[in-house]
Amino acid sequence: MDKGIIMWAVFLIVIVVGILVSRKIKKGINEDGIETDAVVSHVLEDMSQDLSDFTVFVKYRTEDGEEVEGVISNPRSDLEEGQQVRIKYHPKYKNNARLL
Repeated sequence: MDKGIIMWAVFLIVIVVGILVSRKIKKGINEDGIETDAVVSHVLEDMSQDLSDFTVFVKYRTEDGEEVEGVISNPRSDLEEGQQVRIKYHPKYKNNARLL
């Protein structure tokens, strides 16, 4: 079998698994997530290839008092460091949160 075909097959499998895991986390947060207040800790902006892409990190406390820093999976471009936001997180996936 051609190595190129095998590499493409592996690449596609990795992409599909990544999509499935992402959907599972999103579903878990939406269905069983806990709402809380958070503060934007920092924003990373990538200006490569004339496209602006950014990652927003927030810090928050879980119900059991643990301080967590996680990534917002649905960020808005107007979020700034120090801004207070309302999020929803899942106890199993603490490093991923969604804006409300």
